[in-house]
Amino acid sequence: MKKIRYSTKTSMPKSLVVLISGRGSNMQTIHKRTLDGTINAEIKAVLSNNPIAGGLEYARENELASHVINHKEFNNRESFDQQLIDQIDVYEPDYLILAGFMRILTPGFVDHYHGRLINIHPSLLPRHQGLHTHARAIAAGDREHGASVHFVTAELDAGPVIMQAKVLIEAHHTAETLEQAVLKMEHLLYPQAIALLCSDRIKQQQDITVCDGEPLDTPLLLT
Repeated sequence: MKKIRYSTKTSMPKSLVVLISGRGSNMQTIHKRTLDGTINAEIKAVLSNNPIAGGLEYARENELASHVINHKEFNNRESFDQQLIDQIDVYEPDYLILAGFMRILTPGFVDHYHGRLINIHPSLLPRHQGLHTHARAIAAGDREHGASVHFVTAELDAGPVIMQAKVLIEAHHTAETLEQAVLKMEHLLYPQAIALLCSDRIKQQQDITVCDGEPLDTPLLLT
């Protein structure tokens, strides 16, 4: 397993746009880590497809530009995604961060942000792609569960993985309690992975993740 130092300083802060659909707890954590210098970046805007997403209130309270593009007002995914692109590109982000954004994105959208589109998924990919991962991990008898930060590709939850955090599945776990345990790890994992991206140490090259110029044989693990 590759060992790296988590130095994150670069000369110019990166710009981020974050997409949310709900309370935006990962977005809030990422924002706090930009303020304390852990992530050398600035959140330029928060976008949501949900006009009552709780994370929008946090954005307003913290003077982050926020926009709602309600997917229900569009006849198809392509027109919705194009409106997203038009709004996002106003901010010229270095990275687009999906933080609980509950929409499947079209191949055209993904291609537009190739190498710059990042997601966190609540499983140890490639296991348990899609929804209901916590219940599925328990039902499968898995000993470990967790979360994965990955580049987004057109295939759902199948892009190159950057970093993972693991949680042991205990006998007392239910899907709900396991979800809470994983979410706590997500709040540590996502900022660390984004910090590496914003220090130019992590890149996507075609279908692989490259760290410090070398392909990652296995995902980095949260330290």
